Amino acid sequence: MEVSRAPAVRIAGADPGLWNADLAPTAPRQRTWRWNSIAALWVGMAVCVPTYMLAAGLISEGMSWRQAILCVLLGNVIVLMPMALVGHAGTKYGIPFPVLLRSSFGTRGANVPAILRGLVACGWFGIQTWVGGSAIYTILNGVSGNWFAGEPLPVLGIGFWQLASFLAFWGMHVWFIARGTESIRWLESYAAPFLIVMGLALLAWAYVRAGGFGQMLSAPSQFGAGGAREGQFWSVFLPGLTAMVGFWATLSLNIPDFTRFCPTQKDQLLGQVLGLPPTMVLFSFIGVAVTSATVVIFGEAIWDPVVLLGRMGGVTVIIALFALVVATLTTNLAANVVAPANGFSNIAPGKISFKMGGYITAGLGVAIFPWKLLSSTHGYIFTWLIGYSALLGPIAGILIVDYFLIRRTKLKVEDLFRKEGAYTYVKGWNPVAIIALAAGVLPNVPGFLQAAGALKSVPHVFVTIYTYSWFVGLFISGGLYWLLSRRKVSGE
Repeated sequence: MEVSRAPAVRIAGADPGLWNADLAPTAPRQRTWRWNSIAALWVGMAVCVPTYMLAAGLISEGMSWRQAILCVLLGNVIVLMPMALVGHAGTKYGIPFPVLLRSSFGTRGANVPAILRGLVACGWFGIQTWVGGSAIYTILNGVSGNWFAGEPLPVLGIGFWQLASFLAFWGMHVWFIARGTESIRWLESYAAPFLIVMGLALLAWAYVRAGGFGQMLSAPSQFGAGGAREGQFWSVFLPGLTAMVGFWATLSLNIPDFTRFCPTQKDQLLGQVLGLPPTMVLFSFIGVAVTSATVVIFGEAIWDPVVLLGRMGGVTVIIALFALVVATLTTNLAANVVAPANGFSNIAPGKISFKMGGYITAGLGVAIFPWKLLSSTHGYIFTWLIGYSALLGPIAGILIVDYFLIRRTKLKVEDLFRKEGAYTYVKGWNPVAIIALAAGVLPNVPGFLQAAGALKSVPHVFVTIYTYSWFVGLFISGGLYWLLSRRKVSGE
């Protein structure tokens, strides 16, 4: 499907090194994303395997299902706030995330946070592509009696057909990348209702087969009196909450990549409110409830939906796994391709288009060997999610303070595309933003190194700081940026 495009908005005096058709402000004809499109975008992104398994990691750490779902809900309500604030600029000026960064970091300095965000997305891209490829591999073996099973290949550690399935799913992403952002909106709009129906169908199947959701939903928290982890609730809940915020801390930065296509602020705000928290809570609950039913049905808790669907058997497994493939594809394209594609394009707009940036993302997604990133739920939540939130929280703080407190939502759009203008700072770099970014990241480094196993122990204060890494970074970087900038930047 070839997608028609409106002519890009030309900027008088724009530097070729800062402007291309993909980074240009959206034209009125391109603003086709109403509130239902944004809501559908969030449904398509939230309905995925990592969401399904999100509450699982919290329960494995000792929470009851109610505590886990509350943590998911609270985290998504919190992250919705910076999401709506940063999204405001996209709708008002029609600019993508890397271009918005130029107002605070400078026309050249914007590459630093854009690439940090892009590299995190590349990691997520690889993880999601591996999940989708695993679903294809399971389908193949389900219809052929395990004909496609095989021994792991040297170095890679996975079988030939696992690799082939991964690359096949990777190829689907490349097809949509070649057709641009509007093709992603088209996919999300049609896939969203289908994915909700399939999720509810899986929930109904589990309930009927198990005669109820079984013992897991009735199991008490391990933090209560006499529990295995008595009195340790807050030591798990608080880092868990940070991880829930970190789950979408990525999109809270580059949400302008999508809200720039909205015609009104009402569309971007209503779409996000209706699309994000409800879907995350519903699908996390489906993951917990279905898993609790597997204890009764199969005699063991099966958290991985790919493994579960493989155990179901029959034609049902093919339909369900197809739904899982669609869910993973929609999440990956919107959440993990658009941001790095625009970020890489921002490095050299004259040479790297959105498509080329997407191809670079796809290549890095293969190169990281994503199957080796998913070793445990503890590592997934406490190292991966919290770890990268320590990078992204400071960027969000700087963006919000610059746009709302320093500039009062007023930007000189033309100067965002000029090397000599309001956002030149020092040869294209804003030292204040770089200092603030470093100040927000550094306190979290010792805690991250311990969580990742690089250090055996660090002073307890750093462990505590790392527990709140996204919040620490947001407030330190945002506060410092405000203190250093408020007298230097005049109202625009």
